[in-house]
Amino acid sequence: MEERMMLMALHECEGIGWNSIDGLLKIGDLSYQMMNYSTLDWVNVGLRPDKAESVVRGLSKEVIERQTRQLTDRGIEAITIFDENYPTLLKESHQPPWVLYCLGRQELLHTLGVAMVGTRIPTAYGRKVGSVLAEELCDAGVTVISGMAKGIDSTCHEAALGCGGNTIAVMGTGMDVIYPAENRSLFERIVKQGLIVTEYPLGTPSHPGLFPQRNRIIAGLSVGTLVVEADTRSGSLITADAAMDAGRDVFAVPGPVTSPKSRGALHLIKQGAKMVTCGKDILEEYESHLSQAITNDDRLSSQIQKKSNQLLNEDLTTDEVELYHILEQGPFSVDQLLQQSHWDFGHLHSVLLSLIIKKQITQLPGSIYKII
Repeated sequence: MEERMMLMALHECEGIGWNSIDGLLKIGDLSYQMMNYSTLDWVNVGLRPDKAESVVRGLSKEVIERQTRQLTDRGIEAITIFDENYPTLLKESHQPPWVLYCLGRQELLHTLGVAMVGTRIPTAYGRKVGSVLAEELCDAGVTVISGMAKGIDSTCHEAALGCGGNTIAVMGTGMDVIYPAENRSLFERIVKQGLIVTEYPLGTPSHPGLFPQRNRIIAGLSVGTLVVEADTRSGSLITADAAMDAGRDVFAVPGPVTSPKSRGALHLIKQGAKMVTCGKDILEEYESHLSQAITNDDRLSSQIQKKSNQLLNEDLTTDEVELYHILEQGPFSVDQLLQQSHWDFGHLHSVLLSLIIKKQITQLPGSIYKII
């Protein structure tokens, strides 16, 4: 726990990037004793003087408590690379993020995911193909992973949500900085039905240099990356490169040879990427994984039903059981619970109070609720 908390604190220090933390971990474990380090002490363990001064200014018990409180107030959970629930595929990728901030259904991190990426200015062909393929993958139980950018990214997320499928959006900003701004409603829908993740601390603004870094996470969470429509200078090809670096599959949709938007995908096909014209072209690569996923889903459904029966035997009403299961993914604020439950405030407040009286949940500062 000590090493985990110090990792989170260092990760949020200004000027401390992936390589700085990697260097510190190669020297030894992180400990609370480091909060008493002087600038010289930090220099002696490998930090440059300017970075050492930044750490001395930004590292304290009060800072750690404030960071934790800010995340809790927003319903965000931080998963570090030391945690058991850190996604295995991502850990095996190049430069896996030290900390992953999550908002939504964290269980999706452990499902079979395929990245779908492409140009921010797609043609009608690209939008249609992206939608159809996203729906076909979701219908087969695959989680669609993308970057919530304009164009193909948004198209694929929306198609997944529209058919009731699973989707993960990887942001290139802090969780409180929605980019592009016009995707706020999409962001809110994904929080409700899917999962938003980012490696960047709260308050991190949009910057062009952050998005190529974001792309490695999209590829790292996925067994394969599908480029739907992209030109030769598209950032989508960075995601495809990251997938190849991680030893993952790369797929591409062919398009008209006369269209600049197809050149990137056609180039990938020439380089050996598998050509995709329907969802089956991807699904046939993962038949054994999908069969196992169906078995696991059946087992999970059985466990959930067993838990529900146990709760009902403890004299909980159906509504109380439903809210309890929502809070199993929590903690959540009242606003988030209103979105998740679709109840009015009066009914939600009544069920919350009843669960507190029955000692099933507790209320935290800031009207945050969690299971006891």
